[in-house]
Amino acid sequence: MIRTATPADVPVIHALIRELAEYEKLPHEAKATEAQLHEALFGEHPAAFAHLAEDDTTGDPVGFALWFLNFSTWRGVHGIYLEDLYVRPTARGAGHGKALLTELARICVTRGYERLEWSVLDWNAPSIAFYESLGARPQDGWTVYRLTDAPLEELGRNVRKPRQDHS
Repeated sequence: MIRTATPADVPVIHALIRELAEYEKLPHEAKATEAQLHEALFGEHPAAFAHLAEDDTTGDPVGFALWFLNFSTWRGVHGIYLEDLYVRPTARGAGHGKALLTELARICVTRGYERLEWSVLDWNAPSIAFYESLGARPQDGWTVYRLTDAPLEELGRNVRKPRQDHS
């Protein structure tokens, strides 16, 4: 079963994010707090959205998808960028990942969004095979760039002062 996350789900979403970071061998990168997640998902101006996959028998959360809207200047409409998709190892193979992606695709179709995009680590062969089995294709010729930490801070402080008009 897939359902939209509620504020009460923030602790489990936080735990799932930590599990994902461990799986991706980057636990030191997962710095988000529960308070930050709550604000991002349920604050006055939500920046992201989440869905949970639950075990059909127990109702326990076994996975999540966290996403936000992007915009295509070429297509002129929104799309969904899937920031994270994770299913606990004990629940893999039961269709939860496909159900989460199906829900996001349904949202795209219903709302007239023309893209559902995400990134996957090059070494994650099981995920790549899964995504390609659904018809997803890698975007050759594009390289993801990211500014974080000190380089972001340095660039962000490199702001020119506005010119004074002395007319």
